[in-house]
Amino acid sequence: MNQGADGQRLFVGGRWVEPDGGHYEVVDPATEETVGWAPEASRDQVHAACAAAREAFGPWSRTPPEERAAVLGRAADVIASRFLPYAELAQAETGATTGTARAMQVGVGVARFRRYARVEPAEWAIPPQINEAGGGTSHALKAVGAGKAGVMGALAVRRPVGVVTCITSYNNPWANPAGKIAPALAMGNTVVVKPAPQDPLSVYRMAEALEAAGVPAGVVNVVSGRAVEVGEAAVASPDVDMVSFTGSTAVGQRIGEVCGRSVKRQLMELGGKGAAIVFDDADVGSAVAGIGTTFSFYSGQICTAPTRVLAQRGVYDRLVGQLASYAGRLKVGDPRRPDTVVGPVISAAHRDRVESYVELGRKEGAAVVTGGERPPSDQGFYVAPTLLADCTNDMRVAREEIFGPVVSVIPFEEEEEGIALANDTDYGLIDYVWSGDVARAFRVARQLLAGGVGINTVGRNMEAPFGGFKKSGVGRDVGVYALHAYSEVQAIVWPG
Repeated sequence: MNQGADGQRLFVGGRWVEPDGGHYEVVDPATEETVGWAPEASRDQVHAACAAAREAFGPWSRTPPEERAAVLGRAADVIASRFLPYAELAQAETGATTGTARAMQVGVGVARFRRYARVEPAEWAIPPQINEAGGGTSHALKAVGAGKAGVMGALAVRRPVGVVTCITSYNNPWANPAGKIAPALAMGNTVVVKPAPQDPLSVYRMAEALEAAGVPAGVVNVVSGRAVEVGEAAVASPDVDMVSFTGSTAVGQRIGEVCGRSVKRQLMELGGKGAAIVFDDADVGSAVAGIGTTFSFYSGQICTAPTRVLAQRGVYDRLVGQLASYAGRLKVGDPRRPDTVVGPVISAAHRDRVESYVELGRKEGAAVVTGGERPPSDQGFYVAPTLLADCTNDMRVAREEIFGPVVSVIPFEEEEEGIALANDTDYGLIDYVWSGDVARAFRVARQLLAGGVGINTVGRNMEAPFGGFKKSGVGRDVGVYALHAYSEVQAIVWPG
């Protein structure tokens, strides 16, 4: 049984085990009621999970890709069969609205397992090296027996990295872990998953689904805890070859330092401060709808949000007015109600942090056009959608990731200034461009220092590479790029 008398058990080496550190309360951010009791792993239990993953790596990596894919497909089927209770749990842990919990959390989780249940070719051909007879043949080639003329064939083969520690974010306890676990397993790696402490119970349900799908013991391990040492042990373990992390840049920097000491591979998806450049010729309604997702989608708790709006002077007043009107119409409240658009943020501490940024914006000289006050509620961690206008790019509210339903608007004059402002940031995850001139939009996009650029949309293509420039991360995942991220390339050459 995966549930003990006191709460959730850890999943280590194919067994559900009682946590050495007892249990801690998982709180519903909408009601402040107890969702369940999460296990607190000890350092020894984390090391045991890493050792189990190491032991399982050899057999799993030699398992035919088709069999690994079949496990992922069966896991998707199990999750789909339990869709509604899983979505209800995700909603209770995160405070997501019903539509978001179903479609973007559990729904995307299922889709990602199905995506990596499609086996990708593990190798591809490289054009053969033709060694012409005569003076063009190098002495080195002659020395290894290539002769005066010949063909050197080559394959580049993707091999699994080994044991991967996956440290996941709290804003989506289904899509984010699935986006790490599924491609890692598809490539033949084994994993130790350390979920966010705020909402780990959904990740244990994912482990249940994988267990039911027949994943061998030790291939997937889940250890949770609030103590910093849980994550530290999962990163520093000598059994771990790679760390895949989604979270803040500050934590990512600390993980990177540990990985650097032992040259562990890294995949880092860190913070963002997405610039949305809106030109005078833009469809303002489209821009408002896209930027407005910052207020509603995960209550702004998402690194890809267009939180820093750069509005050209000719459209500035109209854009600010329509964004204020849009934000003012959004229903804030119980995420289980069908008319709710903006649910709570994850915790009381995070609510206080977001509110402190709004107050900081006031002090810095920003105009609070709408929001800025806590919505009336007897319970729950709610923040009103807030629009800060007349900002400058040197304000902290324009430079630091707030991770809440707060948008800062900055005016600019000419195209070159807009590009310079967009690039004047420590981050570079996803930027956005709104313009009626598509050629200009593409021209501007190519000058933005960001891992992705949305042109007249905040939508994403789920096969496109995802990751950041600068302090927004290291590496790329999603689609086939995730298979690349969780693999090493080995070159095999032979004489023709």
